[in-house]
Amino acid sequence: MIEKIKETAAFIKERFPIIPETAIILGTGLGELVNHITNQKELAYKDIPNFPISTVEGHSGKLIFGKLGTKDIMAMQGRFHFYEGYDMKQVTFPVRVMKQLGVKTLFVSNAAGGMNPTFKVGDLMVIRDHINLFPEHPLHGKNYNELGPRFPDMSEAYSKRLIKKAFEIAEKNNIYLQQGVYVGTQGPTFETPAEYKYFKIIGGDAVGMSTVPEVIVARHSDMEVFAISVITDLGVEGIVEKASHEEVQKAAALAQPKMTLIMKELVEQF
Repeated sequence: MIEKIKETAAFIKERFPIIPETAIILGTGLGELVNHITNQKELAYKDIPNFPISTVEGHSGKLIFGKLGTKDIMAMQGRFHFYEGYDMKQVTFPVRVMKQLGVKTLFVSNAAGGMNPTFKVGDLMVIRDHINLFPEHPLHGKNYNELGPRFPDMSEAYSKRLIKKAFEIAEKNNIYLQQGVYVGTQGPTFETPAEYKYFKIIGGDAVGMSTVPEVIVARHSDMEVFAISVITDLGVEGIVEKASHEEVQKAAALAQPKMTLIMKELVEQF
């Protein structure tokens, strides 16, 4: 695995000699951010050795290098999911490559279903912690000490200082932010009413099919992480709504300007 990580990183480095210390995974709800990246240079996943290919509608499948405000960034437009048939090493491979390239801070976005009764469709939830319910762990198997410790600490998976700054940015711009615990599940089915209830009972505020594996590997690699969800459907007891990928994309699109503003200012300040 290490050889593949180094091979891919060398391939990217050869084409983009200046690699930024900040990377963003543009999940559902952050596609608009691409329009704010200047001096763009792109690299399709299909052209990158060892990279998986994104198969989900709404996930373009390319690496973008450029500037967000005054900061150099690397952005993944489209991510990989366990439900696509990839194993966790493949899902998180780009994060390993980011670390090899010198990335120190990772920003992540996603779409999620809300279980918290105070949430509404279109709300933004800053992730302060997560519950991992994926059936496979991204660190399962042999540990390579040069990638990170065998038993990594997860007491602060999501950076408290970045969370604090995000709320300051939101307040300044009159954007209402929620915060909560994200439950990561394998998908691809949306949740049943009983599952929503179970996730709420065990401490979850929102549920989705991504992010947790990437965050685990980022923290294993000692990267600082900030993540935010757009609440695209509700699973509150008594008002469980019928969910579809089209409705999720629609709700995410409406929330994009707010999420883009917060992420842009957050990157600019760090």
